[in-house]
Amino acid sequence: MVSGYDGQAPLIQRNGHAYVEVEGLARITGATLAFQGSRIVLGLPVSEPVAPPPEEPAAQPKEEKGYSREFLRAGVEQMTVIREWRSAIENAIRTNNPVLQSWIAGYRSNAENRMAMATASATTDADRQALPLLQGAMGMMQQLSDRFLGLRTTLTYVSPDSLDNDPLDKKILACAQGMASQAIPGGQFQDVPDCH
Repeated sequence: MVSGYDGQAPLIQRNGHAYVEVEGLARITGATLAFQGSRIVLGLPVSEPVAPPPEEPAAQPKEEKGYSREFLRAGVEQMTVIREWRSAIENAIRTNNPVLQSWIAGYRSNAENRMAMATASATTDADRQALPLLQGAMGMMQQLSDRFLGLRTTLTYVSPDSLDNDPLDKKILACAQGMASQAIPGGQFQDVPDCH
């Protein structure tokens, strides 16, 4: 919470520090964002915020139904990272290039960060029910990566068409399609068995 302002922004805890999404903070406070090279400048409003009214007996906050916008944004970002990770592996295999730990580590790290953002932004029951689906998609992607990294380690030949009938790859694609079909704000959770 920001004293004197209404709204929410995703927050994650990393290495003992709390990090808030800068766009969410700007939205809550009415601030402006400017991008100057590699810097992000947050311009806070000049006027004083309106003091909150005197506290009344605490009313139960009304919980949103279905998926929250923040969770959907984080979930879409997570599935985008997984899609890019899968595409990089597929491209390496089809062009007969090795799947290397050096670039797989970048995709894994990005997916872990996006998963942390999705977890932090899960505020509704539907959001919390969908978290295991995102985790399942990430776990399957890790398994696929590990398999091809293992083949590289043992110098085993990988056919360029090895993903054509790969059950795990097909399951990853089906999981992504199933999750995409229900990704609308306020949408209700539906289980996607291919994500487990």
